[in-house]
This record gives sequence, C-alpha cells and structure tokens, in this order.
Amino acid sequence: MIRPRTCAARILALCLLLLGVQFIGRAVPAAHAGASTRPKVIFDEDEMGPGGTNIQASLMLLQDRSIHLLGITVPTGDGWRNEEVAHILRALQIAHRTSVPVYPGAVFPLLDSRRRNRAWEHQYGKLFYDGAYMRHWPAEGTRDPTPLHPNRPYWVPPLPEGDPSIPARRENAAQFLIRMVHRYPHQITIIAAGPLTDLALAAKLDPHFASLARQLIFMGGSFNPQPADTPFAHASAYVNSPRVEFNMRFDPEAASIVLHQPWRRITEVPLDATSPTFMSHAMLEAVGRGHAPFDRYLARFGQPYPLWDETAVAVWLDPALITREKTLLVDVDTSPTANYGATLSWPLGDGPDLGEQPVHVVFSVDVGKLDRLVLRLLTAGQPIALTPPHTPDAEARTAPQH
Repeated sequence: MIRPRTCAARILALCLLLLGVQFIGRAVPAAHAGASTRPKVIFDEDEMGPGGTNIQASLMLLQDRSIHLLGITVPTGDGWRNEEVAHILRALQIAHRTSVPVYPGAVFPLLDSRRRNRAWEHQYGKLFYDGAYMRHWPAEGTRDPTPLHPNRPYWVPPLPEGDPSIPARRENAAQFLIRMVHRYPHQITIIAAGPLTDLALAAKLDPHFASLARQLIFMGGSFNPQPADTPFAHASAYVNSPRVEFNMRFDPEAASIVLHQPWRRITEVPLDATSPTFMSHAMLEAVGRGHAPFDRYLARFGQPYPLWDETAVAVWLDPALITREKTLLVDVDTSPTANYGATLSWPLGDGPDLGEQPVHVVFSVDVGKLDRLVLRLLTAGQPIALTPPHTPDAEARTAPQH
C-alpha cells in the first residue's frame, strides 16, 4: 500500500513533469519564432564557380536575413554536380555561413547525354553552350577557372579558391525537397536557377510535391530576347536560336515534367528579362570594395556575365523590380528534332490541353534597381533586412493563386 505522503509526492512529480513537457512544447516554437515567420525558400542551383552568376545568386539569399534559406540543392548543369557542390561548400565557408545545408542532386539529365548531344550537333549544328559537356570555353570575355572535363563526371579538380573542409549532406536533393514541403506545406518557395532535374525527380517520386510548395520561380527558357550591348547578348544562341536557353536545353524532359505539375504558382524568368542585365567590371570593382566576408573572393573570381540567376532571386526578394510580365501556357519541346529543348508557349486557353500550367513570365525588369539591389546585398558587412523585402504588396504579388 502506498503511503499518502509518497502518493502525494508522486502526483506532484507527475504534474511537474507534465508542466515541464508543456513548457518545452511551447518554448521550442518560441525559440524559432523568427525562423517560422520568415518566408522559407529552397535554392536549386547548378553551383559552378568560383564566383559567377550561380554563386552570386546564392550569396544574395544568404545576405537577406528576412528570409529563411532552408537549404541549397545542386544538380549538374554548368558543371558536374560533384565539382559544383565543392564550389558552393567553399563559398559558404568564405561567407561564414556553414550552417546552410547543401544537398547533392542529379548527376545526369533524365534522358539526354553527352553522346546524344554530339549526335544532335552532327545533324543540326553546334550548340553555343552545353555546360558540363563543354570541350572549349566560349570566348565572350570570361575565363575558365578550372579545367573542363566532359568525360569525367565525378572528378573534382583542385579548386582555385581552395577546397572545402565541410561536407555536403548525405540525403539527396529530391528527398530533401519532398521532406521539406511535407514539413512546411504551402510555405516554401522553390527558386530553381539551373536545369530542373532535381524537381522532376521529386515530382515523380511524390505526386503531392508540387502542390505542397508555395510557388516555383525558375530562371530558364527564352521567347524573343533583344540583344543588349554585351558579348553574351550578341552570341549566336540569342540571335539565331531565340527560343533556346541552356537550363531548359540541358534537360528538356525534366523541364517539361516540372511545367506540367500542379504548382500553386509558377514564375518564369527567361533570357528576355536577363539579356539587358550585366555584371560589369565597375560592379565587380564595387563589390571588391564592399564589407562582406566574401567580397575579396568575388573581386578575384567574379566574371562579367549577365545577371541570369541573380535576377531570378531578385524578383522574389523584391517583385517591384518587374516592369513587364504576362501569363502564358509554357512547355519545352522534347521531340528529337532541331527544336529539341526550345521553349513552347501559347495564350491561355490555346494550348494542346496536355496539362500545361499558367506561367507568369517576367519579360523585363528595372535594370537600374536590380543593379542597386545586387550591390546592396553583395557589399553588406552582415545580412540585412531588405526594405521592402516582403511587404504585404510584395507578398500579394507572389502569393499563390488557387
């Protein structure tokens, strides 16, 4: 038989335990209140470096403390996945942001391959740029900081910025993407600035993946870009093949799969919007005079590219940058013809009715404001809260449509 004092003590201990559990259960969300209320984003990026549009776009997200960057996923694109992973890991170390997790994604496109590319080129003409498959670097005022290795997908050459000493996560990109949208349903913006292989794999593994995301913003595709006064804008890829863009052409099947998913909202940033932009030498010099921990790195390794991926990040951070947009049905040609990988589009209601989704296509941005936003983020001594980064008006502009 339990004595009264012992029974009372046990009841008191149980009550304290229950109160403690309740306290812990309430305290944990409070400790992460800032993270829970900040807009959540995953950046899917082919992180070829050092410097350049891929890395700079990632650093922009790191520099906005008003958002919660859940992780970076890395597919093959401009370079092979393993080398890209090494570049972004090293950039995170230089930026003192090693807590941001990196998840390796797809090594190869779903169907296309280097051999298929060579056969296509033999029949239809040489591609201006084909990323990891490149044998010679384009001579558009840039330099190749690491040796090209189209036949060695898993080789990582010594990095000119130094090799990373931190690892990537063991979980693959598709699994991470699926896990996050289930953990935070309808809260995560996915910004994709490389080939869409990782997203296509996630969509095929989990039919609820796309509908559980808040929205997709991707840099890719091309409609009718107008040449600007930059070497890249005058390249044959812009002038002679206006509907061809690298991210979509590298894995057309993946792009088509992703564009047919039931996203709550899709925003596309094609070459039309990025062609007038440029990371000029003057901008690179301004970054080099900045106060961020990575400014010397960018001053050394930055290259005069258009602001391709930076623009995709920027229109999410500040949608007021958009000066012209239109809603269209969009797909990518997957037929094995000269048009393979090209952008297809129709007015709403005029598509082939094969599951095409409405896409908000950004055709132009305020280039001056974009330049100022890029410089503000890349020169700040510590992460800043943009003004206005996610005001009610901005959120309404990027809010999902049902």
